[in-house]
Amino acid sequence: MPEIPDLTIYIEALEECLVGHTITGIRIANPFVLRTVKPDVKTIQGKKILASHRIGKQLVLTCESDLYIVIHLMIAGRLRWCKAGAKLPGKFGMMAFDSDTSTPILTEASPKKRASVHLVQGEESLKSFNKGGIEVLDSSLDEFRTALSIENHTLKRSLTDQRFLAGIGNAYSDEILHRARISPIRQTRHLTDDQWQALHTASKKVICEWVSILRDKYNGGFPSKMTPFHDEMSVHGKYRQPCPDCGKPVQRIRYATNECNYCAECQNQGTLLADRSLSRLLKKDWPKTLEELDQV
Repeated sequence: MPEIPDLTIYIEALEECLVGHTITGIRIANPFVLRTVKPDVKTIQGKKILASHRIGKQLVLTCESDLYIVIHLMIAGRLRWCKAGAKLPGKFGMMAFDSDTSTPILTEASPKKRASVHLVQGEESLKSFNKGGIEVLDSSLDEFRTALSIENHTLKRSLTDQRFLAGIGNAYSDEILHRARISPIRQTRHLTDDQWQALHTASKKVICEWVSILRDKYNGGFPSKMTPFHDEMSVHGKYRQPCPDCGKPVQRIRYATNECNYCAECQNQGTLLADRSLSRLLKKDWPKTLEELDQV
């Protein structure tokens, strides 16, 4: 699911290619993608796009007449930049935003079809998409600590809860926790002052660094093939690959349809965290340390 760095690149690309242009029509291939009925989608036709920004993990296009297009890409949704009037892809095409110069197309390569588009009118309606999380790049240490301390949860959960922090998800939370050298299952109430400082610093540095990396990667082009997995990442998506800092294999915790990646050596003093599915299967045979894992 696109997070702050990814969405920043999308916003910059939209500012360059779409803002200032007029929407000439909306084409919908899958009616489920549009989650609102009022105002009518036809009201956006002929309106100029004034700006683009994000609310949490959602892209927002500000249009004339106090209209807003809110796009939530979810896990498999992506935006493609196409020539004006381009045909919607038959299998993955969800919605086309025709403008006077081009046609951005929303695609989703997943049978679950979770990506969504809302058309709303007025700032009050737009506020309903804000879940309350603070912007980490704008936060002081005290604001950051207060936000994550509202409820006691594991750090992995707290960092990705949009009620606490806006725009951080599964990928960059893995990278942040690895940079801070803190276990993903450590609870917020147990953090020391030094760990709070390390976590806050890591959060800002990781986000800023990845915005810069992605800018260089896409080099001003439209990010049509945005992905949460990158060779330059330290632990996310790197299960069993060597940690770039200590060389030990990156580990994972799988839960539901998600996966958390971490380095046991750097983040948990060499102790393995229980993977719910495998530890239930192996029970007493589940290895507790990296040394025991080598013997399995």
